[in-house]
This record gives sequence, C-alpha cells and structure tokens, in this order.
Amino acid sequence: MRKGRGLSFAREITKGVIRDNPVLVLLIGLCPTLAVTSRITDAVGMSAAAAFVLVSSNVIVSLIKGVIPRKIRIPCYIVVIATFVTLVQMVMAAYFPDLNESLGIFIPLIVVNCIILGRAEAFAGKNGVLASLADGIGMSVGFTAALLLISSIREVLGSWSLAGMPISETGFAPMAVMIMAPGAFIVVAVILGMMNRLLKTPPPVHADALANREISLFLAAKPEALKAAGKQEASGAGEEA
Repeated sequence: MRKGRGLSFAREITKGVIRDNPVLVLLIGLCPTLAVTSRITDAVGMSAAAAFVLVSSNVIVSLIKGVIPRKIRIPCYIVVIATFVTLVQMVMAAYFPDLNESLGIFIPLIVVNCIILGRAEAFAGKNGVLASLADGIGMSVGFTAALLLISSIREVLGSWSLAGMPISETGFAPMAVMIMAPGAFIVVAVILGMMNRLLKTPPPVHADALANREISLFLAAKPEALKAAGKQEASGAGEEA
C-alpha cells in the first residue's frame, strides 16, 4: 500500500516536468513566461515566488475543499492565493528590493496566474493533501525548468551573458531582439516546436473537419438509413400539402 502511494506521489511530481509541463505542453502561464525571461535572475525570482504560492495554495485548498460551498469556490481559492502572494511580495520588498522592482507588476499578477488557479480548481479541489502537494511541486519544477531554459537562451543570445556575468569580451555580437518581446515569442515558438516533435503531439483537428469526417463515415456506413429518412421527410411534406 505504501509502495503504491509512493509511486503515485512520484508520478504526480514527474508529470509536471515533461508530459504536462504547464508552459511547454499545457500552454498556460505564458504571460510571465514571455515577460520576465530576458534574464536568468528574473526567471529564478519569478519561479521561486510562483512555486511557493502554488505549493502552499494547493495544500490549503485541498485541506478546506470540504467546507467551501461549491458555488463560491473560485473566489475562495483566489483569497487563499492572494494571501500567499501578499506574503511573497512583502518578503521580496524587504529582502530583495532590486528583484522586486525588476519583476514589478508580475508579482501581484501571480494571483490570477492560470497555472496556480487552474491547479487549485482542477486538482487540489478534488484530491487529497499529499497528491496536491506532489502536484504543486511537479508543476513548480516544470514551470521553473521552462523559465530557466527560455531565459538562458534569451540572455545568452541577446546580451552574451549568463546570470548577469559576461561570457567573453569578444567573439559574438549580441542580438538585441532576443531580449525584447519578439525574441520571447521566437524562443518560445522554437521550443514548443521541439517539444511537439519530442512528444509527437498530434496536430489539433479542426471542429469542421471532424464534423465532415463523421458525416462522411455515416453516409458510407448507413445509406439505407439515409434513404429511409429522406422518404419519411418527403411523405410528411406531401401530407402537409
């Protein structure tokens, strides 16, 4: 029994790293991902803040899910998340003022981060404390890995530095566009393409194409039924006339 629980706990942690990575697979939390990944130091700060809020809110939501009326669960989740975000912002303002100023509005915006609110609603509100803790850790690790990967690429190509330290004095001309907004979109797009290739994610089927395919299969498999339906409509129209 304990072995099964251990495997389940480990599975919940590892799923958020690759298979259900919140940024590179689920495509949520892209706003801070695009905005704060021009430098590794900013990415580390955002990752740490989001990880603390995500793990803490997951645990608390899982503990109080039984006493929260279902109709007001989302406002209650937001209050819980906002409490931890306030704690993070106060600590950053007191001990890491430069990082707090650099991240700016994106620390308060953790309150409405789709990763945190989404995991509270989709997982923590329906599962036990240990599973919610594991889910929070896994998603935090996946979010951190995505931010570090994107920020390292952007900082190296855009500033020819790593964590604020120059790589070399000569040998490479930095591409300023990589630390600007277009660079964020380019890097994320390339990584998403590589992830899709790695995971072999099938392309989404358009709703119209899916409907047309179902109609074609029906026509091919049920010609007699279609003819009978046509006869019934024709006879009904004749009676009305």
